Amino acid sequence: MTDLIGGLPRAGLDLVGRVQEAAAQAGARAAQAGAQAASGGSKLSTQELVHHLADSRSIDFGFASLDLSGVSIPPIHVAGVTIDLSITKHVIFLILATILTILTMWLAARAARRLEEGEEAPGGLLNMIEAFYLFLRDDVAMANIGRGGETYVPYVVTLFFFILYCNLLGLVPWGASATANISVTGALAIVSMFVIEVSGWRALGPKGYMKTIFAIPEGLNPVMTGVMFIVMPPVELLSKLTRIFALAVRLFANMASGHFVILAMLGLILTYGGFAAPGAITAIVGPLALSLFVMFVEIFVAFLQAYIFATLTAVFIGLIRHAH
Repeated sequence: MTDLIGGLPRAGLDLVGRVQEAAAQAGARAAQAGAQAASGGSKLSTQELVHHLADSRSIDFGFASLDLSGVSIPPIHVAGVTIDLSITKHVIFLILATILTILTMWLAARAARRLEEGEEAPGGLLNMIEAFYLFLRDDVAMANIGRGGETYVPYVVTLFFFILYCNLLGLVPWGASATANISVTGALAIVSMFVIEVSGWRALGPKGYMKTIFAIPEGLNPVMTGVMFIVMPPVELLSKLTRIFALAVRLFANMASGHFVILAMLGLILTYGGFAAPGAITAIVGPLALSLFVMFVEIFVAFLQAYIFATLTAVFIGLIRHAH
């Protein structure tokens, strides 16, 4: 009887120990499952963000999807490099931006021609386009390029409107900002680099252009001339490439980061927003209000980045044309 009574506490302790061990194991499994779920949710959110900004072979309209994989163009092989010419989402929006740019310039030219013929001055949208054109011609192209800058006014104006439309098309519902693609901004920067260097070659001639690479000050002794001849070409070439790299990355980073911020704020609604959850109104209205504010900022940034890209291109053209 005594052994039975003494064994009861020991059995109870063993039972409590087994219950605690089982609870600890269950807690560990729950924590592991929660961590996996959190990890999966984070990856899903990242994928959703990247999917909205990345290029793809389809265009999603929310209620439907346009598959572009059926439109195939054979790739081009150049020196072992394959150039894919497939129609993608960003290509479609680049074409739309091109059409809008051409239409804008055509309307502005027609309005200017009518004004020269003695008709009434344009108003409304055409008047705004004319104001933009005059500003870009006088205060961006001519002011930064200087003498001979009228040759490059069409390029600077076209560059501004094309980038502007690319930026704004990413803010419309189901749109895509092609300038949030580093390949697009890199191509624009390469075209600008070609225009800049050719303008310098035309203005300075072959000998003067080579001086922009072999920038050796006059009056140096032979030893320092040799040192500068070795040091300066890599520095000048790196400077030329750095300018173009800065053009491409600045436009890409500003447009992509704005979309990331908007999508991240809207994602807070999915993370914390539930109509039955406590604080549901704050979790829904707060992110919506912040997203709307950032959207208005993005409209300003769209104009600003187009202006900066066009202005810097004009500045670089002016610098190389008047290099001495």
